[in-house]
Amino acid sequence: MTPSAQPLRILHLNSLLTGGGTDDQCVKLAAQLHRLGQKVVLAGPSDRLFSPIIEELGAPFFDTGPKASRWQFILRAARLIRREKIQIVHGHHGRDIWPTILAARLSGTRPKIVLTRHMAKSPSSYASRRFLLGQCDVLIAVSEFVAKILREGAFEPQSPEAERRVRLPLRGDHGKIRVIPGGIDTAKFRPMDAAAKRRELGLRPGEYAFAVVGGYDFPRGKGQREFLAAAALMHEKVPQARFLIIGRGTMAEVLEADIARLGLSGKARLTGHATDMPAVMNAIDCLVHPQIGTEALGLVVCEAHACGAPVIASALDGIPEAFAAGNYGRLVPPEDVGALAEAMAAQAVEPGLTLALAAEMHRRVEEKFSLEEMGAKVLRLYGDLLMKK
Repeated sequence: MTPSAQPLRILHLNSLLTGGGTDDQCVKLAAQLHRLGQKVVLAGPSDRLFSPIIEELGAPFFDTGPKASRWQFILRAARLIRREKIQIVHGHHGRDIWPTILAARLSGTRPKIVLTRHMAKSPSSYASRRFLLGQCDVLIAVSEFVAKILREGAFEPQSPEAERRVRLPLRGDHGKIRVIPGGIDTAKFRPMDAAAKRRELGLRPGEYAFAVVGGYDFPRGKGQREFLAAAALMHEKVPQARFLIIGRGTMAEVLEADIARLGLSGKARLTGHATDMPAVMNAIDCLVHPQIGTEALGLVVCEAHACGAPVIASALDGIPEAFAAGNYGRLVPPEDVGALAEAMAAQAVEPGLTLALAAEMHRRVEEKFSLEEMGAKVLRLYGDLLMKK
């Protein structure tokens, strides 16, 4: 279906807005739909990390109150739905599943209910797994892997990660599950000169920079300790290699201790949080994404590929789907430090892409994972829902 000439009235609900992938995708989707001419409102607390970002992106914002209780959030959203004659109510976080459903029901206007699952596991509560599909109109999965989890579950009883051992499926009408991948800003994530950013990161000419990008909170971060262990195995074979940990988190002291213990002082370092990620992705020579927990998709892989950088990543959950568009670098078994070290050593001696090949890889990523593509698919889905009686 082509979008209606009349703008749709859409409400995105988000009670967190504290940062992370789900908030990022929620805000960017609302902003993209707004750019497409839809009447979009994003409702959430005004005192959170992502609140000013919403204003910066230009999406209309409704403040549900910084200290609102769960029921206050629901009732304020219900009044907004009724007042603005909202047609689509869209929730993103697991904690917002039932508030989204209840706000829509209490409004008395019967809007369509859309939920997105941004995690590679079903909701933790039995009630959600049993009744969720019966209460929403569509459940968007951000990857084919997430859709498989929601339909079939996944069972890895021997996994060292407790959250991967048992992932139960949803019960109900699985026909309501649709796959729409997340998106990145491919206008910003593109090949560009990053000599200044390399100098800022402390990289000298001839050095080959591997980098892990993301938070590193306890208990295990995103595989940063495994990254350093792999670096310790291969750094003498590749003396020009440097190892950057870009982000922030509660494991900083542990990672600094690992660097000293593993003999990586002067070669590995924590750079802190980066605000200009497109420049970072162009400045590094290879992104390493050694995820060890669960991963719904892994858009950081797409960001690196869109900039022409190779990626070494865990062949875990939805990561291979993100990797396939660029298909540059290597996938390795998760938590296999030896395989990770071998892949890094091999990648360091390969020549980089030509400008033409980097541009072609950017085009492939843009075709599947751009914000424009995500927004267009979601808008078509909304339109199809509203055509149903």
